[in-house]
Amino acid sequence: MNMKTPLTSSLNLRLRKRVYDLLFNARLKNNFHNQFEHFITYMIVLNMAGLVLEHIPVIYDSRQHLFHLFDVFSLGVFTVEYALRLYVAPEDPAFHSAKVPRFAFFKSPFALIDLISILPFYLGAFFDADLRVLRALRLLRLFKLFRAVAPAVQDFLEQNKNKSFRYKIYALVNETPTSGELHHLFDFMIVVWVIISVLCVILESVQSVNYYLHSEFVILDIMAVAVFSTEYLMRIYSCPEDPRYKSWLMGRLKNATSPTSIIDLLAILPFYLESLLHHLFDLRFLRVFRLMRLLKLARYSGATQSLFVVIKREWPVMKASAFIMILLVMLAACLGYLFEHEAQPDKFENIPQSIYWAVVTLASVGYGDISPITPAGRAMTIVLALLGIGIFAIPAAILSSALSDQLRIEREKMMNELYHMLEDGVISAEEQELIEAEAKRLHLSKSELDRLLEKAKVQMGVEHADANGAHGVARELDLTFLSKHPTAAAEELKIAISKLQQIMSVSSADELAKYFGNPNNVTPLQSALFKLLLENAQKQKGGA
Repeated sequence: MNMKTPLTSSLNLRLRKRVYDLLFNARLKNNFHNQFEHFITYMIVLNMAGLVLEHIPVIYDSRQHLFHLFDVFSLGVFTVEYALRLYVAPEDPAFHSAKVPRFAFFKSPFALIDLISILPFYLGAFFDADLRVLRALRLLRLFKLFRAVAPAVQDFLEQNKNKSFRYKIYALVNETPTSGELHHLFDFMIVVWVIISVLCVILESVQSVNYYLHSEFVILDIMAVAVFSTEYLMRIYSCPEDPRYKSWLMGRLKNATSPTSIIDLLAILPFYLESLLHHLFDLRFLRVFRLMRLLKLARYSGATQSLFVVIKREWPVMKASAFIMILLVMLAACLGYLFEHEAQPDKFENIPQSIYWAVVTLASVGYGDISPITPAGRAMTIVLALLGIGIFAIPAAILSSALSDQLRIEREKMMNELYHMLEDGVISAEEQELIEAEAKRLHLSKSELDRLLEKAKVQMGVEHADANGAHGVARELDLTFLSKHPTAAAEELKIAISKLQQIMSVSSADELAKYFGNPNNVTPLQSALFKLLLENAQKQKGGA
């Protein structure tokens, strides 16, 4: 019994350390900390959505069992989370030095919030009293979000403590070296509100849904406009921190006329125009323009930015292609009108109507609402359909090729940055974060990123070797580098063997054999390697 106790204690310590490192240690990179935190965050957001939907009878009354099952599942997730955090508290640096680490965790603010957020369910299970009022305490689960937000806010304030208020706003809404995780959380919030507002606009068009949820849609729209208006004002106010918009007035006007700012303005403008001018004009048609909020997501997509760069770069070619398409459409529309007007005056009434038919035919869509019936018209349609396959495919081919080329250029740029970072032989934590952010923008998987890193390390190792060979510098630094990178060591060995083969090919075999045959000149290993190289050289000469 005495022998098992130390063993059990040791296993418990290892297990506790393993659980902490796997789920809660933010300092480790290759664990599940971020995934776990994101999962808990999503569960909190879904719980808040569930609480809102519970107050909509048309949704809740017929699906009470589903809401109850989700509540039980959420309770299980949050209970397991609380139990795990309590279990690993002695490993947490925040409570490790306390006399009783778990008690220190228990009375901490976040732990109390975690406990109170799950307590109402257990109280309802153990007491017969009506505790429906306590269900409102589930709103405290919203405060669990502060577990993710609070460290980000603290880190943001620490990194920008000597900065001006305007710069802090700029760092919050734009990516800067001091933005930190808070900027990503801000972007995530904007993306969520864009998705919510667009879904509301879509569902508003369904009469049966809008009948029951009209008030909720109005409230959500007001909240979305408030969020987007605040974001727009923050961007306009802080834009002089960007060197491109340095002037306090002209810089802001220049920023306000940029494509992204115009999109931000159009996302909120219909709401204000309808609210201010509804007594003068019927502006309900402007509501459909709220769908333009979806374009705000282009700011957060690296692929969309790359596409804009490609279109701007290839615009001269695109203009030529567009000119050819317009020319062919006009020619086809005129011929279609000429051949079909007398036979179908109601469908080929005029040339503008024929343009619609020409575009549909050249694009190989073929709706069938307008079709030629004369032999000449049908013969021309065959030619147009065949031409349209090639002509309309030109812009797509140009964009596809240019986008692939742009991705290659950006990856080469990333490789150059990797070479620059590896000049000192070490990638710091900040450089690693920059690399991972760039890889995410370029949609590189972890395996692809590792391959590029290894390639860069190999190349830098070869350059170090060449520099040392050229200047006669000692190679201890290279050996240290190679000892940590087996692939680079293998590449270096291949280069060394290749150089040995080159020396053998230009040297006298008899003189080399005489030298290496003297045991006083070489070691047994060097003599054996020479014999292998000599045999290989003789075989190559014999084969030639």
